Amino acid sequence: MPDSIALELTLSPSAVEGALGVLQAVADPVRWTVLEQLSAGPSCVCNLQEHVQVPGNLLSYHLKVLRDAGLVTSSRRGRWIDYALADDARSRMAAALPGARAAARA
Repeated sequence: MPDSIALELTLSPSAVEGALGVLQAVADPVRWTVLEQLSAGPSCVCNLQEHVQVPGNLLSYHLKVLRDAGLVTSSRRGRWIDYALADDARSRMAAALPGARAAARA
């Protein structure tokens, strides 16, 4: 029988909660599609609607979840709202993955 390895929890409860929030936000197929579209550059809701086949009110809900997770930013342009990936969205998504800290140290 192999020796057991003691694992030390190195993340604080708040860091775990933040990582889970990011992972829950990106786990939805609609939100993943929105993130893929925004990875190409900022976009208004009307352009996102062409690629995400959900009603407008549901798309707004998904954008709110992504904003609350800190992955998407919004800016008003007249009566339009433009959305973009947050500057640190890619690094926050990667850091939320289990083992990311160990991989960064290696």
